Amino acid sequence: MKILIFGIGGVGGYFGGKLAQAGYDVTMIARGKHLEAIKKNGLVVESINGNFKVKPDLVTDNLAEVPTPDLVILGVKSWQIQEVANKLKPLISPETIVLPLQNGANNVEKLQEILPKKNILAGLCHIVSFVEKPGKIKHISFEPRITFGEIDNSNSERIQQLKKVLDKAEITNFIPENIQLEIWKKFLFITTISGLGGLTRVSIDKIRESEYLYELLQKTAQEIKLIANAKGIPLADEHLEKAFEIIQNQPPGTTASTQRDIMAGRPSELENFNGFIVKEAEKLGLVTPVNKMIYECLLPMESEARDN
Repeated sequence: MKILIFGIGGVGGYFGGKLAQAGYDVTMIARGKHLEAIKKNGLVVESINGNFKVKPDLVTDNLAEVPTPDLVILGVKSWQIQEVANKLKPLISPETIVLPLQNGANNVEKLQEILPKKNILAGLCHIVSFVEKPGKIKHISFEPRITFGEIDNSNSERIQQLKKVLDKAEITNFIPENIQLEIWKKFLFITTISGLGGLTRVSIDKIRESEYLYELLQKTAQEIKLIANAKGIPLADEHLEKAFEIIQNQPPGTTASTQRDIMAGRPSELENFNGFIVKEAEKLGLVTPVNKMIYECLLPMESEARDN
């Protein structure tokens, strides 16, 4: 199986590294100093599950060099999905599987605007990892897991084939009954902490310590559930409780990647998180005042980051 990992950040770097370590034909799309370091020394992954180093079959920033892949794993940010899909369009075959692992609730819809529906799976991942320096990925938390499925939740042959690939690479994976629900459960957690984290510029434990801020977190989550339910996603109170259990268990100093992007003045996933909720609410004739407040307060910084 020829595998293309598009984006070698924390997600693409870790999972791509595991697939390369398992002996699969892996091509990695990277940029700049990160690309140079991987070309020269291979990709180093420092993980709580054990460190390893791999030399991918090909690492490049030029898609013209890339053979037609059987599987594409998207390791870019959700706001980069459509740009990447346009680049992939001439490269993929009718049999190529495209698996998005981004945070966000509408990545599949964005891909479907550009790529044939039959190529696309729905997916997400759980991992806390990042590029520590060029050529090195650091995995610091969560048992890495990929959750995936057909858009219609059917148990297809290619789903089972992909499971075998991930099993061989010793990547924990899960095929749920309802992939859309799983995507929204992750979206609920990450959107709840990211926007308010970016606005307050403090870690999750500091937000937890404030009765006022913790209540804002809860209201953010309730509004996300409101939109999910209006769209037919069976997000329930038990899923909110589980998200807040995870929030309670985050160690001191924990921040979300979107929060870190906002604080560093980089383009972030604000539009795909709180912005998505605000815009869906407007379409549905609903109100989400807390998400709107967070979104509007962060929007000037986001616009500035994108102009620079």
